[in-house]
Amino acid sequence: MLQGASAANCYHRDFFAVTREPLETLQQLLADDLRAVDREIRERLHSDVALVRQVSEYIIGGGGKRLRPVLVLLSAGALGYRGTAHHCLAAVVEFIHTATLLHDDVVDESALRRGRATANTLFGNAASVLVGDFVYSRAFQMMVGVGNPRVLQILADATNVIAEGEVLQLMNCRNADIDEDSYLRVIRYKTAKLFEAAGRLGAVLAGSTPAQEEAMARYGMHLGTAFQLIDDVLDYSGDPGVIGKNIGDDLAEGKPTLPLIHAMHHGTPEEAATVRDALCGGGLGKLVAVMAAVRRTGALDYARAKAEAEAVAARDALDLLPASPHRDSLVQLSGFAVTRTH
Repeated sequence: MLQGASAANCYHRDFFAVTREPLETLQQLLADDLRAVDREIRERLHSDVALVRQVSEYIIGGGGKRLRPVLVLLSAGALGYRGTAHHCLAAVVEFIHTATLLHDDVVDESALRRGRATANTLFGNAASVLVGDFVYSRAFQMMVGVGNPRVLQILADATNVIAEGEVLQLMNCRNADIDEDSYLRVIRYKTAKLFEAAGRLGAVLAGSTPAQEEAMARYGMHLGTAFQLIDDVLDYSGDPGVIGKNIGDDLAEGKPTLPLIHAMHHGTPEEAATVRDALCGGGLGKLVAVMAAVRRTGALDYARAKAEAEAVAARDALDLLPASPHRDSLVQLSGFAVTRTH
């Protein structure tokens, strides 16, 4: 048993060791597709209303990995799609994500994202919310243009679940009694659902089998969960200059993420009380003590191990796909979700 466990752990270490920098490979494989998606995004952002253009272009131009559009492209390519509708749907997925960011930053009163001032800081809350609505509605105009009812169903359902996730997160704000399962539900709804939809969309466009479609949906769900769990880790261990936000932002916003939940359940009574008080009270006055509790309880290692398990599950979901460079990149992307530093 020990020997088998050791071999499995070695296999997982090798998997993560070789997937540290897949983005350059992705950019080479998808260079033409990504240029087409970028053109689609720029063209579809056009509005006769100057403020709409200004705010939407600011947030879209703020960088980011565009993993969700990439997932649409890779899923379609891995299953043999040869049309161009995946460019439009990749842009749609990015627009839905962008709209959630605009709304999130208003709700969270965030001042910094990706190392830049948030749109609400520069343009005000009203402009951010209303332009977010514009980006949402433009996404639905585009998905209607694809002319596939299944696509509409997937994206409409995903958008609805994401909205539920936003409300769940709001309800759990400053809630020190949330358990791990409840928090993971928030992640599945708020973050992983769009990844799941992105994976499923590529499969639907390719006319894949129901089993392959479900496999790509599982891949996206596990990938998105791993991605968010690593965001939780980086909030207490990353370099602010690299991750583009301040350490402890989640704590300041009263978000009970997995490292805090673990620290409260596995720390001493004093450590648990410190984390609870900081989480419920807001602010960063106890950040040093909270980070000490997070480190001593192994909370970051625990959250990272959870993320690694999700990444492995994502990789295993690809077993039903035929061998291809696109499938290889999906494997690499699942490892990158965990090994990234920003």
